[in-house]
Amino acid sequence: MKFDIKARSGLARAGTLTTSHSTISTPVFMPVGTRGTVKTVSREELEALGAGLILGNTYHLYLRPGHEVIERLGGLHSFTGWRGSYLTDSGGYQVFSLKTLNNVDDGGVSFQSHIDGSRHRFTPQSVIDIEVALGADIIMPLDVCTPYPTEEKKSFSDMQRTVKWVEESYEHLRTKPDNNQALFSIVQGSIYVDQRLACLEQMMKLSPPGLSIGGLSVGEPKEDRARVLAETLPHFPEHLPRYLMGVGTPEDIVEAVELGVDMFDCVMPTRNARNGTLFTRFGKMIIKSARYIEDSKPIDSECACPACRGYTRAYIRHLLSVGEILGLRLASLHNLYFYLNMMQQIREAIAQDNYAAFKSRFMSDISQGVEALG
Repeated sequence: MKFDIKARSGLARAGTLTTSHSTISTPVFMPVGTRGTVKTVSREELEALGAGLILGNTYHLYLRPGHEVIERLGGLHSFTGWRGSYLTDSGGYQVFSLKTLNNVDDGGVSFQSHIDGSRHRFTPQSVIDIEVALGADIIMPLDVCTPYPTEEKKSFSDMQRTVKWVEESYEHLRTKPDNNQALFSIVQGSIYVDQRLACLEQMMKLSPPGLSIGGLSVGEPKEDRARVLAETLPHFPEHLPRYLMGVGTPEDIVEAVELGVDMFDCVMPTRNARNGTLFTRFGKMIIKSARYIEDSKPIDSECACPACRGYTRAYIRHLLSVGEILGLRLASLHNLYFYLNMMQQIREAIAQDNYAAFKSRFMSDISQGVEALG
């Protein structure tokens, strides 16, 4: 993997991330393809929307259909037909979210499947084996997903365990000499800046190709997240891509880019779409609201997505209200287009060195409310 910074505007960076499958423009948003698919959206549609990098979930793919099956079928790219790049998370977030169904020790985490209650165990080594079998371009090591709020002592203990697991992950990957996957390190430490800086120092000893920022999309106040990013990112090496995991709203992304973040993922575009919430340049539209029952306008007349080019608010509202699959698809296509087009605008603003002006205009527009759409 290769990362090149092409332009800057303040602390914001625009560049390219090159893997063995594709070259991705950054800052980049990754649609989440949990089980090997971005829900309701085809590969061809994702490509047409401009997606270049998508995320697969190790936990879910491990349970079904199984990483061995995917490996025998040629890996995720061959299995799904995706011609861009893949990133897989470690599955740790899902395992830790099981709460009463897991047991954590220094060697890893034992857990029960949410599907059938069967027992399984993730270790730093086994997660690497799974991700090698899946064949993603960028992979994440097993880490401890510290919840919020967490006392400082518990956060420190989790951070130390994360360091241990990441070190073991790198050591295990070195036993696979022909492997060309990029294993990112993960910086943890909850909202405690000193812990995050200590974690970063340890991670840099591993010479990682990229750095992930974990544990900042777990319910903490936005002010704490912004403070942690502002106080830690200046210590991150300039030459490595920075991936803020699980973030987030359009406003969150615009603010994080300003601080120097390069990569994002979140289920929000597709999950909100399935619940009838659409993202627009003037804020969120609750399309199932009764106010749209006879509204013959598109979601946004200036949007070029497939939903806005040929369908009305009234029709999309009807489809979602009666549970028609087309409604889920159109809403998902719109939200994904909004996010991916927003990233394109972000990259252009950085290239033109006017990111501050872009951010000011973006935040002003999105705070107006959907009434401004007419």
